[in-house]
Amino acid sequence: MAPLIVLVTVPLLLRLVGQLAIVGLRDWATATRGGLAAMFCFTAVEHFNVLHPDLVRMIPPRVPAPEIMVTLTGVCELLGAAGLLLPRTRRITAVVLILLLVAVLPADIHAATTGGTLAGQPVTPLVPRVALQGLFIALVWWAGIRAGRRPAAW
Repeated sequence: MAPLIVLVTVPLLLRLVGQLAIVGLRDWATATRGGLAAMFCFTAVEHFNVLHPDLVRMIPPRVPAPEIMVTLTGVCELLGAAGLLLPRTRRITAVVLILLLVAVLPADIHAATTGGTLAGQPVTPLVPRVALQGLFIALVWWAGIRAGRRPAAW
């Protein structure tokens, strides 16, 4: 649930800054891209810290080289966070991030259905986890592709 907190808090803060000082942060699409970038950075860090072994255990057994997959997805999340903020790469990054979110869903499902843990706590249950993934996909599509069709500050 921490990624959701980041995803809600950062756009609200960016919109506040937009209202007070930076005109480019006054629209929801730009603030949402900032929130998504923060969320992907937040989740990517987990791929390289003490949660790494927990994330490796989330990988379904049929997926080869789970340690490499966890590292690779962390790198993709970091690159995706940066790519969402750059106008030239925003759309293609959004497409790639959507594909990444779909690709990692089996690991989330596997963890939720086999009693996986993160930092000793049970992972998010299956239905809320799939719903969150759907929300993340929808927001990446809206902020990165749909809303990205018009000029933006970032």
